[in-house]
Amino acid sequence: MSGDGASGSVPPFPPGYRASGVLLHVTSLPSPYGIGDLGPAAFSWIDLLHSAGQRWWQVLPLGPTGYGNSPYQSMSSFAADPGLISPDSLIADGLLEMGDSKADFAPDFVDYDTVIPFKARLLRTAWANFKAGTRKDLRAAYGEFRSQQEHWLADYALFEALKTKFRGEWYLEWPKEFVERRNDALNAARRELADQIDQVSFAQFLLFRQTDQLKEYAHSKNVKLIGDVPFFVSPDSSDVWADPEFFLLDERRHPRFVAGVPPDYFSAEGQLWGNPVYNWDALRATGYQWSIDRLRALLAHVDAIRLDHFRGFAAAWHVPAQASTAQSGQWVPGPGSAFFEAVKKELGGLPFIAEDLGFITSDVYALRDQFQLPGTRVLQFAFDGQTDNPYLPNNFVTNTVAYTGTHDNAPTREWYEELPEYQRQNFWNSLKRAPGTSDDAAPSLINLAWSSRAALAIAPLQDLLNLGADSRMNIPGRAGGNWRWRCPGNMAANPSFRWLRDLTEISGRVEPETVDQPAKVERSIVASKIVSQV
Repeated sequence: MSGDGASGSVPPFPPGYRASGVLLHVTSLPSPYGIGDLGPAAFSWIDLLHSAGQRWWQVLPLGPTGYGNSPYQSMSSFAADPGLISPDSLIADGLLEMGDSKADFAPDFVDYDTVIPFKARLLRTAWANFKAGTRKDLRAAYGEFRSQQEHWLADYALFEALKTKFRGEWYLEWPKEFVERRNDALNAARRELADQIDQVSFAQFLLFRQTDQLKEYAHSKNVKLIGDVPFFVSPDSSDVWADPEFFLLDERRHPRFVAGVPPDYFSAEGQLWGNPVYNWDALRATGYQWSIDRLRALLAHVDAIRLDHFRGFAAAWHVPAQASTAQSGQWVPGPGSAFFEAVKKELGGLPFIAEDLGFITSDVYALRDQFQLPGTRVLQFAFDGQTDNPYLPNNFVTNTVAYTGTHDNAPTREWYEELPEYQRQNFWNSLKRAPGTSDDAAPSLINLAWSSRAALAIAPLQDLLNLGADSRMNIPGRAGGNWRWRCPGNMAANPSFRWLRDLTEISGRVEPETVDQPAKVERSIVASKIVSQV
């Protein structure tokens, strides 16, 4: 599945491959509807990436968000987030009228308390119009979708309908017969909630249709998509409810252990995530089919997947469910190489990027390298003064994805402003230049990533636009206030994208056949001057 470097490879990267991209979650795109979506702004963003010479767009998980509106606490590993539905596309499809989508929204951030009921109302209207006969030509496609996706859709749609019936309560608070999935209770619910179940299924049909259209358009512009699959699933998800045997639960179906990490860069007490941990023995007995289906589902929407918390495949931090911090956990072996052998056999390849950050031991690196998976190197971690620091570009291998920062990091401007003085000096020394200011930090770090030997270099949009603390996407360990940032609506006019095109060309990360030669010479001269200034 690697393809050749000229046409835009998926990992593992072949020799000589060099490309770059931008990290931006769909919800952060500009739109008049309070949240970024899969509509016109996403297509315009692909145009902007293409014009800037970028071959990859990386997004965060696309599943329906649960606790804290976090994309890493999805209510399903297979479904798409209804918040991403494009009202403009529904209007174009004749399922909504222009007047249906009027509402007032916060202009600069996602107000989920307003957006979620707004999108739910639009989807109810679209469903009513569809039932009334609008777009009869979609009926066959909808029926085919339900048939093809039944292995997860039937349980997910029932789960969502029951969650609405029980006013959003955690499924473990539902009546016992539903928690235990007794057949008589579920069959009765399917009859009672038939219309709500159909509506949930129809919303997923529309979302998958929109993601298909977006992926097709991205490919027409030589842009590939990197998705993100959380290692763990949410405790309040259709995944755990429908397949409890795949998780370590007690007789009441409560988690016996929860996931987290020991003390690390982000937290002195470690991080206590609260997700149930896997029963790998049960999954192994099925040939890891549920896990493989989970990956296959996302690959329908994207070209490559960032495997979040890759170290969990070697060993994961299991914390007793009643513990108040993650410090009392222990490492428990994961599925290891047998898992990736099974995935490779089923999918025909391993189009993955290993997020190998945090407390990493030799077994994690061995697993990564056994399957030639590119690792992750974050430049913000590089300047502690240690020459063997793996995040220093001099220590990169080529089969690597270099980031200035990730969704969990501060934007580089904020990062630089909070750096101890000795690390600031290390930073400038590594660039072999006189100390600059916080204005210089982000473009300098992007230049360092792009000029490195890493096969793929990626920067969050916040760094490209040189934004500060107000643009941070997530603060690990903070329960609320995350995932709300939205980017400015006038990005196309921002000179940073011309600068990025120039930098990408002189770094050898643009597809050769896409570069107009006379323009390339002119831009390279300009870019050389820009790079010398940062």
